Amino acid sequence: MDKNTKIYVAGHRGLVGSAIWNNLLSKGYTNLVGRTHKELDLLDGAAVKRFFDEEQPEMVVLAAAHVGGIMANLKYRADFIYQNLQIQQNVIGESWRHGVKKLLFLGSTCIYPREAPQPIPENALLTSPLEYTNEPYAIAKIAGLKMCESFNLQYGTNYIAVMPTNLYGPNDNFNLETSHVLPAMIRKMHLAKALNEGNEQELRRDLNRRPVEGVDGNASHDDIVRLLQKYGIDNDSLTLWGTGTPVREFLWSEDMADASVYCLEHINFDDVRGTHPEVRNCHINVGSGVEISIHDLAMLVKEAVQYRGTVNWDSTKPDGTMRKLTDVSRLHSLGWRHRMEINDGVPALYKWYLSC
Repeated sequence: MDKNTKIYVAGHRGLVGSAIWNNLLSKGYTNLVGRTHKELDLLDGAAVKRFFDEEQPEMVVLAAAHVGGIMANLKYRADFIYQNLQIQQNVIGESWRHGVKKLLFLGSTCIYPREAPQPIPENALLTSPLEYTNEPYAIAKIAGLKMCESFNLQYGTNYIAVMPTNLYGPNDNFNLETSHVLPAMIRKMHLAKALNEGNEQELRRDLNRRPVEGVDGNASHDDIVRLLQKYGIDNDSLTLWGTGTPVREFLWSEDMADASVYCLEHINFDDVRGTHPEVRNCHINVGSGVEISIHDLAMLVKEAVQYRGTVNWDSTKPDGTMRKLTDVSRLHSLGWRHRMEINDGVPALYKWYLSC
């Protein structure tokens, strides 16, 4: 891949997009194009067309998506399916119309059935019902990978779809209303520690940097306490959703970025299409292949934050899928493996959180 190749990274300010951008820069790719949401609304088909007309990118990384945790997925089901379908339709469609040489589409392992075999191989796709809590998002991502596969088969394009496991890392989303499990857990534990230690200055600093439901550090003490209680944070305890028994796999976002750039540089559709006349499941799982229970993850976070209170579990709240471990043998056979382990990643992310 030529270092002067013009590469458009959609979502270059997000968790994965920013890591991919930095990875490309570190490897000498300097002809990068990015647009913030204010500069380019990917839901606006006419605006996306104008952008492609003007910029004419040679490669596209579609890392932009409407994402969130279990609470957001349950509450904003229409937003998750509509916005993601629209983003994919616009970016993939204009990539084809403008002759983009290669496209990398980032999906999610939530595409797989709730009762998929473990670890989950790529061919488990569409074999049984999805997990209800994130079904609209999963359907949108399935549509995206099938768009890539179908364009490749009909038009001879070279669109690669990668399905990352649960991601975490620098530039993560710590908004308690929409964040995924790990950043939400880190922030809740941090706020619980500050409350437990009577550190009101830190509570107000944190809320000023990242207000929650419109409440910032200028709110009254009582309003702050009420807000924290809504999210399970009391003076001496923190209550988290579910039972803590589900197990999850996590991947450091900078590892995901490295895997993405590796796919851009080394992997083509012909490498994954197979020889069967019915071409299916050409996407690639990206993960660590290592799992941890939500309870044990909470204990890792507790240790990193040095929280001294009690951690409780609210079993009336949904757990989501009980186990979701990816089979990463396809990616390993193609030459890439992860580096950051979760025991090192949790304290690294908390350190980043404190600095930003």
